[in-house]
Amino acid sequence: MPHPKFTGRAAMLAIVLCAIALTLAYPVRQYIADRRQLDALAAANAHLAIQVKHMRAEAQSLRSPTVIEQEARDDLHMCFPSQVCYEVIFPAARHHSSTSAASVTPWYGRLWESVKAADGTPHR
Repeated sequence: MPHPKFTGRAAMLAIVLCAIALTLAYPVRQYIADRRQLDALAAANAHLAIQVKHMRAEAQSLRSPTVIEQEARDDLHMCFPSQVCYEVIFPAARHHSSTSAASVTPWYGRLWESVKAADGTPHR
């Protein structure tokens, strides 16, 4: 009598291996998701550290009185009482764009015109 290739022990071993694989599947998936989240948080932390470094350098440069004066003149349009300040206001640039009547007409107007043209009724 030939020996069967699939014995009871082999079946039990297969069931145990499947049970172990199924038991470990969720924790491994959760571990991988947690590692991805940690990597994303580490990258965000590094980005924020760079921003803090730049802001500290900017704060250090703003401690100088000359920089403060220059910022007040440029951004707040301030000047010393002994000075006469002028502000030049340039006129707005004019646009010479080639906008056609089709681009000025709203979409529903163009739609209605196309319906009229398809119907063959004359335009009013």
